[in-house]
Amino acid sequence: MPKTARVLPDFSIETEIANGSNLLVAGVDEVGRGTLAGPVVAAAAILPGPVPTEYKELVNDSKLLSAAQREKAFAWLIDWCVGYGVGACTSDEIDSMGIVPATRQAMSRAIAELEPPPDHLLIDAVELGAVAIPQTSMIRADSRSQSAAAASIIAKVTRDKLMVSVFDVEYPGYGFAAHKGYGTAGHISALKKLGASPIHRHSFKPVAVVLGTSD
Repeated sequence: MPKTARVLPDFSIETEIANGSNLLVAGVDEVGRGTLAGPVVAAAAILPGPVPTEYKELVNDSKLLSAAQREKAFAWLIDWCVGYGVGACTSDEIDSMGIVPATRQAMSRAIAELEPPPDHLLIDAVELGAVAIPQTSMIRADSRSQSAAAASIIAKVTRDKLMVSVFDVEYPGYGFAAHKGYGTAGHISALKKLGASPIHRHSFKPVAVVLGTSD
């Protein structure tokens, strides 16, 4: 049986939304929604057009790329984008408002950083009722749209750098550089040994169970 060609994101959704105009369409995505520690980080990216052939393999859902591929894509994208923005919500904000509202807030903050401002938003699986910009919410947008894929990469690389370069240094022993806050066996073991750090999400059940605060 011949191998099925891997389908990559393209620029067709953005082209359809623009409908022959110069409409600026921003892809929006987040990372870190399911981690036990650290912020949820969102990014918004406006691309000038379809990704050139030599970079198509690199502009994809960030989860499908290696760390080296993401770094290469990030360095190219932030220079090539018409504009991009990054926003985040801290673990305290997540505990206070819940992860879904915090995700929306992080996305809203990323969109607010865009210059020039977008005319339309293409968002991965979330609707932003509080943002007064026309928008399209789409399941798995980061594997279908190059703009959303770009946002996915920018958010992922930004968050990973924060976990490695800042939080792993500030709170040693948890292994943040390795697991980026996700609930690995090593992370849970460190949590049991050290207790929660200031960036742990106390409202998330695995953390609450270790701390003895779950219902």
